[in-house]
Amino acid sequence: MTATSTFIDRFYEEEILPVLCEYIEVPNVSVLFDPDWEANGHVEVALQMGKAFMEKHAPEGARLHVGRIPGRTPLLLLDCPGDAEGTILMYGHLDKQPEMVGWREGLGPWKAVREGDLLYGRGGADDGYALFAALAALKAVAREGRPRARVVLLVEFSEESGSPDLPAYIEQFADVIGSPDLVICLDSGAGNYEQLWSTTSLRGLVSGTIRADVLTEGVHSGDAGGIVPPPFLVLRKLLDRLEHPVTDRIIPEIFHAEIPEQRVRQAEAAAATLGSDTFDRFPWAGGTRHAALPLSELILNRTWRPNLAVTGADGLPPLAKAGNVLLPQVTLNISMRIPPTVDPVAAQEAVREVVLHDPPFGAKVSVDFHEPAPGWNAPPLAPWLGEALDDASQAVWGKPAIHMGEGGTIPFMGMLGERFPEAQFVITGVLGPGSNAHGPNEFLHIPYVKKLTEAIGMVVARHASH
Repeated sequence: MTATSTFIDRFYEEEILPVLCEYIEVPNVSVLFDPDWEANGHVEVALQMGKAFMEKHAPEGARLHVGRIPGRTPLLLLDCPGDAEGTILMYGHLDKQPEMVGWREGLGPWKAVREGDLLYGRGGADDGYALFAALAALKAVAREGRPRARVVLLVEFSEESGSPDLPAYIEQFADVIGSPDLVICLDSGAGNYEQLWSTTSLRGLVSGTIRADVLTEGVHSGDAGGIVPPPFLVLRKLLDRLEHPVTDRIIPEIFHAEIPEQRVRQAEAAAATLGSDTFDRFPWAGGTRHAALPLSELILNRTWRPNLAVTGADGLPPLAKAGNVLLPQVTLNISMRIPPTVDPVAAQEAVREVVLHDPPFGAKVSVDFHEPAPGWNAPPLAPWLGEALDDASQAVWGKPAIHMGEGGTIPFMGMLGERFPEAQFVITGVLGPGSNAHGPNEFLHIPYVKKLTEAIGMVVARHASH
């Protein structure tokens, strides 16, 4: 190990991981899942943890801003002066997804458990580590006596809800943020734990609820069956308007986009690196299998093509109480991932039109959308940055960096892409195979996050000399 990697290893073990374990045990789910977040106080606990760590480990001369707008989740903004030209904006978030069921025995969402190289618990990998990793990377650069540009570290608390509170803070702190020429976001994925992964695109998101009412109260299914259409049947027919029931292709063309040739080539290169890990990394049940497509097409399916998932339901009683009743209403929560370049507002309106027009059987149908989230497609990679990413990956892991799109959404990237079109972007993260962000048994791969921190420090230092 180099002196720097030894320092980072020790800093994680002594300073970061103990605090991260405390953070995991705070149930600060995002505002969408906890409308009473302010009264419950969990967000404030997480904010104070992040604030205390920033105050303890901020570079000399740094200025900490705590953003508070009434009715909105807060913001942490650390302005770190530099001794080289330019501004680097580093990003992370401290809100979390809900608990989710299925945690294995001995684990839980609000219980930090370290087993060897893995730290289990909600929010450690998505994205609690980011604040700590960013400061550790800056410390590593300082220890080596390397110059760096000014760094602004931004940590928000509404990302898992689509970042509805972030635009107001971007405006409020516009003068502090300035015009970054490099953005480093630590909220993305990794195809494996053996090299640096650079995210080239992110899908957008349209989500919300669709409700079908057919009766004002439940009735005996034997009496009404064959006369009254079940609400689940109505919803199934509505979903069939969006997604072909046989091919699974999203039907309205507005949800599709042309895939740039460069992204196709990058998907082919990623597929060659990952091989069967492209699909083996998922916890398949029984004989479930993926579509019989080339690996690169599977990667493009999850990064550049639309996809629909039903993620929740109301109105369906639990099995133990499911009597022979034709239900009066059922509500489904849907999540529509859209290609990076598709307008999320237009896509949302398309869902509304498809669902509400001439509902099956004349049923009462209503929709209620969450905040739509834009996708993002990275600008062309500057030669210096491409070389810096490869050099860092080779130095830390002995393998080149891989560039690949991700299927998830980071609304912040779409906002910044529009606001700073000339900026370069490094979007990376620790969400590799098995880490299971948003699901049960989420974990942080400790050796990987230490190496990623060292690699990010190298990129920060390289930025000052390009």
